[in-house]
Amino acid sequence: MLKLEEALKLAHNAGLDLIEIAPTANPPVAKIMNRGKYIYEQEKKERVAAKHRKEVEIKSVRIGIGTSMHDLEMKAKQADGFLRDGNKIKVDLSLRGREKYLDKLFLEKRIERFLQLISSPIETGQIKKGPRGLNVMAEPKRK
Repeated sequence: MLKLEEALKLAHNAGLDLIEIAPTANPPVAKIMNRGKYIYEQEKKERVAAKHRKEVEIKSVRIGIGTSMHDLEMKAKQADGFLRDGNKIKVDLSLRGREKYLDKLFLEKRIERFLQLISSPIETGQIKKGPRGLNVMAEPKRK
């Protein structure tokens, strides 16, 4: 463990920079090295991490009250594909005209019936009322 003045002298004598690596540690950790090389290594680590990161998208599946069972099954297969890719899905039950004033439990059962057709394990949020009907967010279950 060196004092700040001694570390700065060593860095100056070596023709390098004193770089603080972990300022929150007790005592703070610093390295004597070339500043440009340090910045390059940090950027390289960020680029590698960015390659392995996957952007999660929100895919939308739209159903109606009168959507047939076959169509619901087809849309559930499509939603399964989205979930397997690691994306979230938003299920919209679109309502038109007088459909907006139907019993809320009836409408929620329509959405739940669709969610049960999805074969992938999912976590769902609460069913929310929007301007065009009801919607719910679902995402793949974490292991």
